[in-house]
Amino acid sequence: MGLTSNKVLALAVVLAVVLFAATVWLWPRLARGGVKAVLGRIGLLLATQLALFASVGLAANNSFLFYGSWADLLGQEQDMGVVVDHSAGSKDVKVVGKQALDVPGASRPSVGGQIQKVVITGRKSGIDSPAYVYLPPEYFQKEYASSTFPASVVLTGYPGTAENLLKGLKYPKTAFTQAKEKKMRPMILVMLRPTVAPPRDTECVNVPGGPQTETFFAEDLPKAVSETYRVGTKARNWGLMGNSTGGYCALKIALHHPDRFAAGAGFSAYYRAAEDVTTGDLFHGDDKARKRADLLWSLDRLPQGASSFLVTTSKQGEGNLRGTLDFIKKVKAPARVSSITLQSGGHNFNTWNREIPPGLVWMSGRLSAN
Repeated sequence: MGLTSNKVLALAVVLAVVLFAATVWLWPRLARGGVKAVLGRIGLLLATQLALFASVGLAANNSFLFYGSWADLLGQEQDMGVVVDHSAGSKDVKVVGKQALDVPGASRPSVGGQIQKVVITGRKSGIDSPAYVYLPPEYFQKEYASSTFPASVVLTGYPGTAENLLKGLKYPKTAFTQAKEKKMRPMILVMLRPTVAPPRDTECVNVPGGPQTETFFAEDLPKAVSETYRVGTKARNWGLMGNSTGGYCALKIALHHPDRFAAGAGFSAYYRAAEDVTTGDLFHGDDKARKRADLLWSLDRLPQGASSFLVTTSKQGEGNLRGTLDFIKKVKAPARVSSITLQSGGHNFNTWNREIPPGLVWMSGRLSAN
């Protein structure tokens, strides 16, 4: 049974309840003195506490998907090294697995689309990163055989996994449903985490002497994907979106690279690069680079391109309300900005699942297939 399986959670809850009942039932018998009685009390208390801790931990993980599997929880390597298929047309995207969506007719890609598990190699940055690519049903249909599609890079928060985008935030299924309902055009999604040099959080900047994360996302990734799939190479063909750290990265790269991306959407984004124990020294004393990583500073002092931005916040529950309002005020033509402001909503999956559907529709409206 998988880590996120409801059966595992139910088993942990049942075990916790049984152990609690056993503790209450057996406590009078173990109340007397003696080594065995003391050890029995200690054993029951420890077992009950562990079962309760496991239940709470599994419930939290099922809600927020901090870990996608037992191997992920235990820090074991995923089976990313076995290449199942090497996509024609590019040596920089290797397909290592394929899966169907949980939709009717999913066994046929032309009906249900397809999710491909890939490894993307960055030639300039020297970074290799696992990702998932969602291809809509139209991509496999004969009438679209010579058509190109718009694409959006989708980023998790830190330290999330790419599986979060499939399971907890349901990007592919949401895109599939909304395209089927004619709310948005078919769009390719390239889904991964911004942590391309784990466990370090690089905040999507080019670290001096370290990971060249911005180069990977701004240059390597769109080039590799466009050479592998039917996606154009113009800025109007590409967008970025993400939550939390991924939202900051999406806005940052779209702001700094309007020649490569037409739109950036940040769900619960912040607006200045974090600098803490997870990031290490990102700028090595380069004050210009540090200021550039501050999006509000950049909007005030750097030229703004013809990019579109979507920012989200809530009046109650989010800590980015003030920064979001400042961002909106500072965006000037030819750039454009839109926003979603919820009455209440915290920094969590429930909030983002309320913002992602309209966010995908917004993104679709800002990109072009040609």
